[in-house]
Amino acid sequence: MRLRHILLPLLAAPLLTACINDGATYEIDNTREHVLSLIREQPYPWDAKVNLYLVVSRMPACMRRHNLGAGTEKTRVEVYQVPSGAFIIKVGKRMFATETQTCESFAKMDGEPPEGMGQLMGTFRVKKGELVFVKEEKGDASADE
Repeated sequence: MRLRHILLPLLAAPLLTACINDGATYEIDNTREHVLSLIREQPYPWDAKVNLYLVVSRMPACMRRHNLGAGTEKTRVEVYQVPSGAFIIKVGKRMFATETQTCESFAKMDGEPPEGMGQLMGTFRVKKGELVFVKEEKGDASADE
């Protein structure tokens, strides 16, 4: 009986270690107070689905977590900034608009806006097994893999 109580957690441990629960941050104006953060949560190790959340924060004024839907472990999330200061978040073919003045505005977009996507600020992606934000280099038209 006692042996079963010891072996069961040891056998379950490898299943739990496959879960993803991490995040990465884009510092908008190079401060920790004004950021967009991507959080990835994989509830079950046997499921390829990863839940994606965007945390919009301009401290101490506001902070809000928005649901971006499901992706995979390798899903890239692109961040664009439009001239008004708002952001377009592109997750695969889905796009969302958000802002950091109140952190409350968040809307799914039906397509690319007529005035364009704005400036690509960078991409959240997995690099060497870790989620990171890779800033877009000015003048760099292609991102290295």
